Amino acid sequence: MSNAAENPPAARRPAFRVERWNRISILATSAVAAAVVAFALVPLALDTNAVDKLTTLFVYLILAAMWNALAGYAGLVSVGQQAFFGLGAYFTIQLANRGVGVYPAVVLAALIAGAVAIPTSLFVLRLHGGVFAIGTWVVAEVFHLLVNLDESVGGVTGTSLVGLNDYEAGDRARYTYWMTLGATVLLLGAIFALLRSRTGASLQAIRDDEEAAASVGVRVLWAKWVVFILAAIGCGAAGALWLATSITFQPNSYFSVEWTAFMIFMVLVGGLGTFEGPIVGALVFFLVQNQFGAEGVWYLVGLGSAAVLVAMFLPRGIWGSLEDRLGIQLLPVGYRLRQSHGKKA
Repeated sequence: MSNAAENPPAARRPAFRVERWNRISILATSAVAAAVVAFALVPLALDTNAVDKLTTLFVYLILAAMWNALAGYAGLVSVGQQAFFGLGAYFTIQLANRGVGVYPAVVLAALIAGAVAIPTSLFVLRLHGGVFAIGTWVVAEVFHLLVNLDESVGGVTGTSLVGLNDYEAGDRARYTYWMTLGATVLLLGAIFALLRSRTGASLQAIRDDEEAAASVGVRVLWAKWVVFILAAIGCGAAGALWLATSITFQPNSYFSVEWTAFMIFMVLVGGLGTFEGPIVGALVFFLVQNQFGAEGVWYLVGLGSAAVLVAMFLPRGIWGSLEDRLGIQLLPVGYRLRQSHGKKA
């Protein structure tokens, strides 16, 4: 009798299934693909000002996605990602001054920023918690000082990406837009693929408990290294593309910790540790900056206040809170256990 009570017949047991894709996520992925095609046609329909604004939005999206990959999925809270943002712009200038075409220079500069991250990672990835955060900031300041000493780019004064003068203003805006859109799709696609892989599962285990992850065979340093290099390439690409948009390069601006502060704001507002969150956060930040960016210091006060309010009332961010309440993932990177009637177990 006790065995029958403890082990009900299969027909009476609740049926469960493991799923990653469902109807909603398939429709969402199809919508994203359609949106990419639509965005690719934007320069043919809208004016240069609109194209420039969308280019800015895509740069923000890259930055938010890179910081979220580090902190949200790997637990690596960096306050020094401006190092690679600045290096991306710096190497673009250097390559262009040596005869490399402007747009090939943008691609190469992002890869060089990733290459610089390799020896950097040998130091910073051995740090943990707050020490890691401080270490990344120190590294960023070292790079900043070294670039300031380089008279070939004007030192503190900076210089301009003169190679862009070879392009008519409208053509330059379109080419930069298409390259930024392509970089956004490629980099977010790379993060999506990484998070759905075994390395992505390892990263989340490391974030939750690094010692426990190591005890079951997770290659901790390897997993951290992969996401750190990818984030460096992404931030380097963002810096190079920002330079292609703004033309001028000033080290104090490109290596400012303000860039990492913006990344943190976008991710926390959108939803830390969710794939969709940085997209929402980047859009919110773009809209706020577009409306209030000219307000000077009050704009920064407003951003800080907004971040505090979100942390108080929506601790999981906008998208994270919606995900918890509605139980949906538009772009799933993990698995879910659901009962057969559709409710999450």
